[in-house]
Amino acid sequence: MISGSSANIGVGESIAQKAKAYLELVKMRLSLLVSFSSAFGYALAMGGNVDWMQLTMLFIGGFLISGASCTINQVIEKDYDAMMKRTQNRPLPTNRLSKNEALWFAAIVAAAGILVLYLSTNLLTVGLAVLSMILYSFVYTPLKRVGPIAVFVGAFPGALPPLLGWVAATGMISHEAMIIFGIQFIWQFPHFWAIAWVADEDYKKAGFKLLPVKGEKDMKTAFQIMTYTLFLIPLGLLPTYFGITGINSGIVATICGVLFLTQTIKLMRDQSRKSALRIMFGSFLYLPIVQIAYLLDMVK
Repeated sequence: MISGSSANIGVGESIAQKAKAYLELVKMRLSLLVSFSSAFGYALAMGGNVDWMQLTMLFIGGFLISGASCTINQVIEKDYDAMMKRTQNRPLPTNRLSKNEALWFAAIVAAAGILVLYLSTNLLTVGLAVLSMILYSFVYTPLKRVGPIAVFVGAFPGALPPLLGWVAATGMISHEAMIIFGIQFIWQFPHFWAIAWVADEDYKKAGFKLLPVKGEKDMKTAFQIMTYTLFLIPLGLLPTYFGITGINSGIVATICGVLFLTQTIKLMRDQSRKSALRIMFGSFLYLPIVQIAYLLDMVK
């Protein structure tokens, strides 16, 4: 005979496990990075004189839209995730959640995110957020099995968060907004390709084709990674050139760009997984460090 307290404990554990599975769907680290980039664009546009309530709502709305996009991505790729070691323990391949549960969750989270942005920002911001979700979930995701064009397409939703933040603050897409969009857009390529290099064996199991040229881990691919990283150096100076930020952040962006570039040169020399891994981790560091430097050095 099961006691009432034991039954309650069992129900509580089941609810906790479901909640944990739903949290896994939103990819906390990725969605928080998206929210941070949106907040960065907003704060930069406002010159530090932010409306904290609006900023908080933007952060929450961006997080929810990103979470919904990640969930839809996992619904579409459920069978492919089951083939790869890095994704086989996600909620859908392990049947901790069903596709219907994930779809309902995505719909509710997306609707909540759109509502939050609609009530706190403007229609252009809402439109950009919806565009980002559509591009990531329904264009980039299926293209991953088609070819490296997926990386180009995926770079657009990946670079929209700072632009979205700027538009939330100003209501328009200006040249300043396009500069911070451009930096994050170009950053996507070495970031994506480093991940694709490191996870190449896993990706091939699922038929994902993300590496450039002929999809090989060779000198040509390493050169492509180096080339896009090289572009980040002059791009990183544009906020200083156009008077958005001061010279100090330009120096920080240049140093980070050069350090990032040296990692790609190492990959060109040895074409090893270890070097690609360093680029991957370097890309994770580059963006927040440079964005924080811009915020600390913005011209008010």
